[in-house]
Amino acid sequence: MSDNMLKFVKIDQESPTKRDTKKRKEDFDEIYKEFINEKAREQSSRCSQCGVPFCQVHCPLSNNIPDWLKLTAEGRLQEAYELSQSTNNMPEVCGRICPQDRLCEGNCVIEKSGHGTVTIGSIEKFITENAWTNGWVKPIKILSERKESIGIIGAGPAGLACAEELRKQGFQITVYDRYDRNGGLLIYGIPNFKLEKFVVERRTNLLKESGINFINNFEVGRDATLKDLRQKHTAILISTGVYKPREVELAGSDLNNIFPAMEFLTASNKKGLGDDVELFDNGTLNASGKDVVVIGGGDTAMDCVRTAVRQNAKSVKCLYRRDRENMPGSAREVLNAEEEGVEFIWLTTPNKFIGKNKVESLDVDRIELKEPDESGRKKPVILENSSFNIKADLIIKALGFDPENLPNLFNEEKLQITKWGTLKVDFDTMETSLEGVFAAGDIIRGASLVVWAIKDGRDVSESIINYINSNRKKRVA
Repeated sequence: MSDNMLKFVKIDQESPTKRDTKKRKEDFDEIYKEFINEKAREQSSRCSQCGVPFCQVHCPLSNNIPDWLKLTAEGRLQEAYELSQSTNNMPEVCGRICPQDRLCEGNCVIEKSGHGTVTIGSIEKFITENAWTNGWVKPIKILSERKESIGIIGAGPAGLACAEELRKQGFQITVYDRYDRNGGLLIYGIPNFKLEKFVVERRTNLLKESGINFINNFEVGRDATLKDLRQKHTAILISTGVYKPREVELAGSDLNNIFPAMEFLTASNKKGLGDDVELFDNGTLNASGKDVVVIGGGDTAMDCVRTAVRQNAKSVKCLYRRDRENMPGSAREVLNAEEEGVEFIWLTTPNKFIGKNKVESLDVDRIELKEPDESGRKKPVILENSSFNIKADLIIKALGFDPENLPNLFNEEKLQITKWGTLKVDFDTMETSLEGVFAAGDIIRGASLVVWAIKDGRDVSESIINYINSNRKKRVA
């Protein structure tokens, strides 16, 4: 064992410092300062190098965390980066936005023993940013070009990860996306204070330099059918994500100034990117001076409340039907939101929206948690005669996302879906009901984490390679 490790008994846990709360509320810059070299080495040295690395076990990508922590502690930063990126196509993204408190850090052995977790996410971010600064991140070198082409529908994390893995093997890759920029939710869904957009653009530009072709403002079903793309490419990957907002059917839902989370976040992100956004500029999707209420308890809800704070909302409240302990969002994000002045109203659910033409307030019922349901979570039950009123000029519904009707959208009725609307795939190959058409990411698993989308993208690339190689052998035979 290196003398550089096992220092958790001597060195306390330390995260990168946060920017001053008052100052960070005034802009959309990332709130965490970065580790400097020596601090990253010091914090890496706290790793216990345990025999069963639960941090790695609980990472969807099975990142070799103990080894790149050891390399960082020893000052071997280029090797640490090479190891980190060998299992993760976007370590600089995961280091910023993964809910480490629920994954690697939450399962750290020294955290369980009371010494405080190794700050894995911050070190992962440091390793990769250091690599970009030193020019160690380079375009893919193709040893041998292959003529087969793959069309990828969706430029989110699953599609980008798959594109990179396939390009490494020399395949010709074209990525189609309905938006004008690449990155999917990374670019338009996640606010800058968690993930600055240059991080995403830098990564997609690297993929372009690697020979991957991107076609933007392209909608399957409008600009070409799925059948058209199948005739053009050897194989297809569908990685569209899920964008259809879940609705809450309540009286007053048709009032103005009630919006799905993605409309609100996209408007804010587009404005931050320098675009003209009419609904933001005329005040409709701008929280400035308004009493804002966000309904929901996931990470998207946290993105909304913290965005509203930065838009100078008069007040920001978050309604969630369960309590803090049963909240699906990152505990770290809840804490950040509270520091920034967001008021959480736990164990509540709206029962109707009130107003004439536009929403003015909402009636809210109190909730009591009963015995766990089939999911294992305590069941929320409305308390009788418990309703109260909350003033609201702008209501944002962050209730999750469902898949769009892709068979209808893509004009392909033979594309089978599950009862949840996700694409039906073979669990072993991730191939859909159409030969040579594969799917990955949220469109097969439902709304999930970016890190799971990256894993799906990597896994499906192997299935696509096997499919192409198998067909190639058949032709030769």
